[in-house]
Formats: sequence, C-alpha cells, structure tokens
Amino acid sequence: MSLSTARAAEKQDVARKTTFASIAVNLVLMAAQIVVGVFAHSQALIADGVHSLADLVSDFIVLLANRHSNAAPDDDHNYGHSRYETVASLFLGALLIAVGVGMLWRAGERITNLQDIPAVHASALVVAVIVLISKELLFRYMLRAAERVRSALLIANAWHARSDAASSLVVAIGIIGSMAGWRLLDPIAAAIVGFMVARMGWTFGWDALQDLSDRALDQAETEKLRLLLVSTPGVRDVHELRTRKMGDLAIVDAHILVDPRISVSEGHYIAESARASLLTNTRVVDALIHVDPENDDVNPPPGRMPTRSAVSDALSAVLDARGLTYDNLNLHYLSSGFDIDVTLPAGLSDEQLGSLAHVDFDALKRKLGAREIRLARAVRNPPGVVITEHAAASRSH
Repeated sequence: MSLSTARAAEKQDVARKTTFASIAVNLVLMAAQIVVGVFAHSQALIADGVHSLADLVSDFIVLLANRHSNAAPDDDHNYGHSRYETVASLFLGALLIAVGVGMLWRAGERITNLQDIPAVHASALVVAVIVLISKELLFRYMLRAAERVRSALLIANAWHARSDAASSLVVAIGIIGSMAGWRLLDPIAAAIVGFMVARMGWTFGWDALQDLSDRALDQAETEKLRLLLVSTPGVRDVHELRTRKMGDLAIVDAHILVDPRISVSEGHYIAESARASLLTNTRVVDALIHVDPENDDVNPPPGRMPTRSAVSDALSAVLDARGLTYDNLNLHYLSSGFDIDVTLPAGLSDEQLGSLAHVDFDALKRKLGAREIRLARAVRNPPGVVITEHAAASRSH
C-alpha cells in the first residue's frame, strides 16, 4: 500500500469514527434541548437545539463527502475527487448561515414581544450545562483526530463543535439572567447564538470558496516544497513554483534549472526525481515539472533560431563535399548564443580530419546564426565504450 493510499484510508477511518461519535452526541443533546426548552419556556435552549440539529445535518454531509472524496481518479476527474470535501464545506457554511439568520429572526420576534416571554424553568439551566460540557469534550476529541490526519473538513467540523460549546455557554448565562428576573436575556442569548452560528458558517463558506478558486498553499508549506526540489541532485534552482489546493491536498507546478548541456534523458531523469521528492509530501497529490536550461525570467530564450533539420542539412552539405559525415549532433539554444556540438565518426583518418581546415566555418556560423561550432571525433576503445577526442573548433570573435 502506497503512502498516499494508506493516508487516505486512515483519514477515511478517522472521519467515520469521529463523525459517528458526533452524530450520537448531537442526537441525544438535540432531543434534550428541544424537549426541555419547550417545557422550560427557554427560547435560547430551543435555538441551541436547532443548532444541534444543524450539527446532525453537517455530520451527514461530512460522511457523504468523506466517502466520495477518496474515490480514485476517473475519466471525468483526472486528479481525483478531493474537492468534494471543499464543496461539502461550502454547503455546510451556507447551511449554518441560514440557521443563524433564522435564529436571529426568531429572537428578534421574541424581543419585540417581551410581555409574552414566560419565566424560564431551572431544568433549562441543567441541560445547558450538560450540553456545554459534552460539546467541549466532543470538540477536543474531534480536533485531535482531525489534526492527526490533517483534514480541513474534519477540522472545520471540530471547530463547529467548539462553537456549539460557546453558544451553550451563552445560553446558560441567558437562562441564569432570565431566572434572576431579566427575562430579556433569554431571547438575547438566542440572538447571540444565531449570530455565532451565522458567523461560523460565513467563515467556512468563504474558505471553501477560496479553495474552489484554486487557492495556493500557504507560504510555509510552499517553502517546504521548494526545499524538496532544490535538494534533488541535478537541480540548480527552482522558479515559477505554483500550487493549487484540491481539498486537503495540492497540485504543484514548478520549473527547475539544470545544466544546459546535459542530455534530454538526463534532464527527464532529474525532473522525475524532483517529482518523486515532491510526492513524499503527504499533501501533494500530483506534480508537473518543467525543465529549464536557464531561468527564463532572468535570461529570456533567444529569438528565432534554426531547427535541427536546418542545421543538419547545412552541416551535411559541408561535410558531404569532403566525403565526411557525422555521428551525433547536439544543439544548445541559450540566451548567451546558439551553439552546435558535432561528433565525427571514430574511423576518420588524419587526412580526412585535415580537410576540415578548408571548411569556412565562419560562413556556416553566419548562415545558421551560431555563436560556436565544436567538433569532436569519437574514439572506440573497449567494446561498448566510446571516447571523444577534440578534433576541431570554431568560435565567433
């Protein structure tokens, strides 16, 4: 089992356990709050019971999102389904805003009709205290588990439980004030609970909306990724490092700087090594690495340069006139100029090499727009071993 697969399985298991625990607690507390709230004439306790009902709905949303967000990539979702969690967080935020506004509206109606507010029974205070303690314990349990698997949705759900504890504290204070003769405090407490719920919903919803708009990882996480890249053998520097969140995970795009004269296959190997380094970070679900011989921002690539076929045709025409050919051709498109490396066959005689002295390489450079043409002859020693020796070189002045 891969690291990412094991992490996903652990995350799903933690989400299931903590959410079922939350469902059990909220179901019991909701029933007690609403029933006792009606009996004890406490609108604040009833409002808190509605809050617990919203918690139940949000718990089921978490379960649904957790189930679908871990689905494997498919034709419609090439990068997986991690953003299901973000969508669920957005929906949860909207639900909390709606519940909070409804509480505020109901509290406002009660405040405008103070003469209809009955005395609050002491049983409401007992339930409010029990709810306060239960929600605080639930918050600590859920947050500890969510932080262990680094799930934004589970962390949000845990802090939702903390907001429940805070609202229960407000409810308890309102009930105490109402029992002391300040009956206005009970609907005021209900209004405060409504405001807290709506505010929490706005926070969750706004964060989810930012993530759906391709928000990047924070600076600290991005710097960790940069260090992974620059520590890869062969990587000289990193630029244009970009990230975008996919739920709790992230996709990374980066340009790495390598030696400009290495082979394409070596550059590809370095890029794959850099990508493998990034994937050791548990938040990176995929990475795209672009190999640069130079930093394009500092050293823009040269203008219009000849293609390989054009260089090959021009070089072959010069060599064919002297009965020569070449084994290999390497082209270097650098901001400092266009360079050409030519490897000649190993079996060339000294007389054939000497004929190169009559080639007008300056004219060839002008024709191709090259800064330098370097020639080398291959020397075959042991079987399978090829050594090149310097044959001739032509430099621009």
